Amino acid sequence: MIRRAATRLRRFAAARRRWLPALVAVPLAPVLGLVAFGYWHSDLVSPPPSKLLLDRHGEVLGELTDDPAGRHGFWPLESVPRRVAQATVAVEDRRFWRHPGVDAPAVGRALIQNFRSGRRVSGASTVAMQVARMQRPGPRTYLRKAAEASTAVWMVARHGRREVLRHYLQRVPYGNQVHGIRHAARRYFDKPVADLSWAETAFLAAIPQAPARMNPHDPLGRARAVRRGLQILELIAEQGWLTRDEAARASAQIRTLRIPPRSTRPDEVLHAVLRFQKDAAVDAGRPVRTTLDLSLQRDVTWIARRGVERWRRKGAGNVAALVVELPGGHVRAAVGSADFFDADYAGSIDYLKVPRSSGSTLKPFFYGLALDRGELRPTWILDDLERGAGGIQNSDGRFLGPLLPRYALANSRNVPAATVLSQLGLDKGWALLDRLGLVGGARASAAHPAGPERYGLGLTIGGLAVTVEDLAEAYTVLAGDGLRRPLRWLEAPEPPPPTRHLGEDAARLVTSFLSDVQARLPSFPRTGSLEVPFPAAFKTGTSSRYRDAWTVAYTRRWLVVVWVGHPDHHPMQGVSGYRGAAPIARDILMRLHPEAVDGLDPEPFPAPRGYRQARTCPLTGRRAGPACGRVVAEWRRAAAPPLEPCRAHRLVAVEKTGGRLASSATPPAEVEVRSFVELPARYAAWQAAAGLPRPPSVVADGLRSVASPAGPSTTVRITSPVKGLRVFLDPEMPPSRNTLALRAVVDPPPEQILWRVNGEPFALANYPFVKRWPLRPGDHTIQAEVPFTDIRSPAVTVRVE
Repeated sequence: MIRRAATRLRRFAAARRRWLPALVAVPLAPVLGLVAFGYWHSDLVSPPPSKLLLDRHGEVLGELTDDPAGRHGFWPLESVPRRVAQATVAVEDRRFWRHPGVDAPAVGRALIQNFRSGRRVSGASTVAMQVARMQRPGPRTYLRKAAEASTAVWMVARHGRREVLRHYLQRVPYGNQVHGIRHAARRYFDKPVADLSWAETAFLAAIPQAPARMNPHDPLGRARAVRRGLQILELIAEQGWLTRDEAARASAQIRTLRIPPRSTRPDEVLHAVLRFQKDAAVDAGRPVRTTLDLSLQRDVTWIARRGVERWRRKGAGNVAALVVELPGGHVRAAVGSADFFDADYAGSIDYLKVPRSSGSTLKPFFYGLALDRGELRPTWILDDLERGAGGIQNSDGRFLGPLLPRYALANSRNVPAATVLSQLGLDKGWALLDRLGLVGGARASAAHPAGPERYGLGLTIGGLAVTVEDLAEAYTVLAGDGLRRPLRWLEAPEPPPPTRHLGEDAARLVTSFLSDVQARLPSFPRTGSLEVPFPAAFKTGTSSRYRDAWTVAYTRRWLVVVWVGHPDHHPMQGVSGYRGAAPIARDILMRLHPEAVDGLDPEPFPAPRGYRQARTCPLTGRRAGPACGRVVAEWRRAAAPPLEPCRAHRLVAVEKTGGRLASSATPPAEVEVRSFVELPARYAAWQAAAGLPRPPSVVADGLRSVASPAGPSTTVRITSPVKGLRVFLDPEMPPSRNTLALRAVVDPPPEQILWRVNGEPFALANYPFVKRWPLRPGDHTIQAEVPFTDIRSPAVTVRVE
């Protein structure tokens, strides 16, 4: 029996050794779990700081945040100012500097109060416990409270009280999506946190206890925050951190604090603000001054919106406008679309960044490069005739004959521009565009590599797509004497030094061409959209089928770029750069130069150094004489030899009746002196169409000879049709209208030429030798010859189907 008892005792002892640790661990498990939970969540973590964007004058443009909840603030706080620390501890956690993260007396008092009232009256949360709750929000339960307490103890143990307080002040909410004392000081008082007065500090310290009820922008909420702030000042004074006199002064000041009105995000700058979302140059956690001017931004938006609405019925959908202040390249207004929230015309797209066909806006760069390299001179003549290099034609179907570069560029003629680029070389032109940053939007593929060979001479008429921003930066070269300055969107960073892309003289010559209001005739009328009451350079551009309308305008101080078009690249109905974009650019320039209304013109464009003006004949580029009907003062290098006199224009004495050459037998009363012009043979058709009379030659047998006799050196060249042309008959066209123009250049011009088709005589043609041939199906050979001579052109073959 004794042995059985001993056996039972041994079994009981063995069982106790097995179960006793488990019995002890059961009640300790929650405690150990809370301890582990607190340790693993005791890191100090804060959401990413937001970016507060201001205009150049300090007006709020908007705020950007990467926080998924869309909260603002959380600006890093390097150190906690003494006043802020004392006010925060006084109201939130009086024994903060003594307890380990949990205030045991406060917890006990809270438990008693909650038990007696039957509900939660006090939470006894310390600063560290509030940090734990902000980092891991959750329901207000006793278990959750215990987890926060464990986390708070570990936070204080691992990081120290000062770091916990700093982190609290970086995260705590102050209402209106404002988080952190540094952000609150900026948003409510527009000052750094270190500059807060006692009154401002106490006012802000009151808000976190009930941010919604103490909203500073609400009169009642502001009154509650003031009352709570007065209590905080009393507490600080009681603890000896503030004298009674200082407390009295702060109490008087807190009652009269002025809180600025709630700042609303201006819709006009949404595109501009969003561009800074991923901008590494914009530091989060501090106010960032942009170069934008909010007042100007609103005005430019209104002008652009009004301008595009005028053409909506013609297919225009949206608009973009950029205003740059020179010479620093500061962007003062950036309109990405007429209305960000306009879904019908994709207003949320920032068209400042969308590549669109450049139209004629790149022509000035080719002229500038050719002038810079000496491959073009201001007095050299460019041909604006029916067929230009690469088959380029003028969009209006008109041709202006011989033109000085000034007139060719100011009138935006396609044919001369193609000639300039052809003579300059595609590779050189493309290289300049590449250096200017304009080829970034060119899409390349294996089948279509991005290079000059892909675009050809079409670079002059919009073959390359560019963005408004890139085009504006490129035009700083022309507006800045050949120096390119990067666009600046922020006031603070120092810009990189400008880079030279054109010589100063070349840039100034191009500006002289673009700012000459007389040189724009006849393509652009006087007193139209390209004329303002002060010196300004304009360049328009229109892409194929009116899909894009551009205007670039600049003065000595301002650069404006405007684009109008449809988001889906739909063609517009006749909305060109001159009609659609130029009025907007003009109105913006007038807004930028209010002094012009008072007759005070801005500074004129500087003349090219080392140049002087010479009286020049615009049809020949030679020194104008008394017979030249029009004269232009064109720039030439001062060291250049004098221009040769113009010999194309002549003053000739003729009979008033019949226009024959006057002779000694002509009565003096019947004689008058007229001006005539004899241009090279290639201009014959244009000269006749322009109505420019050729001088009569010597009278023979009483008849006036209108042409020079043919000689061995006479050459004949067919300009229309071109060799190998393939023509299709229009079945709906009357037979009399199915014709082909026959044109030839004969130098020197005879009186007549004979057109032959398939070896048979077709028609005699007087100067300027133009005839129309009725089309017939089949292959045909066409030649032109001088009658009664062996002088003829090479044969040209065409096929008619």
